Amino acid sequence: MNTGLTVLTPSAARTLRLLPSSQLRLPSLRVPRNPSWLSRTPPASTAARRFTVLSPMASAFKPEEARFPAALQPPVPSVSKFKIALCQLSVTADKARNIAHARRAIEEAASKGAQLVLLPEIWNSPYSNDSFPVYAEDIESGDGAAPSYSMLSEAARSLKITIVGGSIPERYGDQLYNTCCIFGTDGSLKGKHRKLHLFDIDIPGKITFKESKTLTAGQQPTIVDTDVGRIGVGICYDIRFQELAVLYAARGAHLLCYPGAFNMTTGPLHWELLQRARAADNQLFVATCSPARDASAGYVAWGHSTLVGPFGEIIATTEHEEAIIVEEIDYSLLELRRSNLPLQNQRRGDLYQFVDVQRASHH
Repeated sequence: MNTGLTVLTPSAARTLRLLPSSQLRLPSLRVPRNPSWLSRTPPASTAARRFTVLSPMASAFKPEEARFPAALQPPVPSVSKFKIALCQLSVTADKARNIAHARRAIEEAASKGAQLVLLPEIWNSPYSNDSFPVYAEDIESGDGAAPSYSMLSEAARSLKITIVGGSIPERYGDQLYNTCCIFGTDGSLKGKHRKLHLFDIDIPGKITFKESKTLTAGQQPTIVDTDVGRIGVGICYDIRFQELAVLYAARGAHLLCYPGAFNMTTGPLHWELLQRARAADNQLFVATCSPARDASAGYVAWGHSTLVGPFGEIIATTEHEEAIIVEEIDYSLLELRRSNLPLQNQRRGDLYQFVDVQRASHH
């Protein structure tokens, strides 16, 4: 069995295996910084070519040349510091009340200087499979069919702020999605993220909930350029998948936003842990926003909306009651943390063995 990491290319599969130093033989063959064999198809007669690579000394290590393909450099944001608001809102069965309540919270956050407002997951509807079809909005149809969407757009425009609009149930044809809309300061839709990883859980005696009974999974990651930087968006369960955050980091994100409604079982165990892990893994800011807890609801949210810094440090958080957190994000910390602890230096290991294997050898 091949236990290495396989990356398929148009011509071949390549496997990267980390071996103990004791199993490698010296002298080593040093691979050039821009090895031409990465782009060449292996000869048909060659089953595998092995290269033993001795890690360069720290003084000679050039991580920007080690990436293949190269990562994108984050764009220079138009602001280096700004205030973000996390609006942890109570949610009821009254949709009109939920919309008006969210609007008041956005206005309050803006009055406190917030340039970016993040709302919770499913803030306009009870969190239940019975409610999703009833409260869903057809975002593509326009104002009458999407009052939650229209309110967010108008609020962003009139207050001249960026809004990551939590999520609402979205109706698209005969399908329902858990959807986050991102609005620019002119009220325009900057991006729309449909939850990629649906939350299906069954812990006997604890909680059973299956989003897949009513919702359809999204198909695309979402990263948007805004007046407050490049933002990668996920919804709740998306935060468990580090690959999504790594993708956003490689695409130059400054901040990851996750509206989410973890519950009373997974919340105490994993909510803070996952936020700090995604931030520390990628040396980015991570912001999350939960609904406030309603102990009488069928699905009880954990709460604890949080802002995490690029070292995995908690910058601001709250408990489970309704609250609005307004806190500063300072993007200069990104470069500071990355210069103190370069990710590539930590990931290189000591000695690697590269095996260039023909695709046919895996069949």
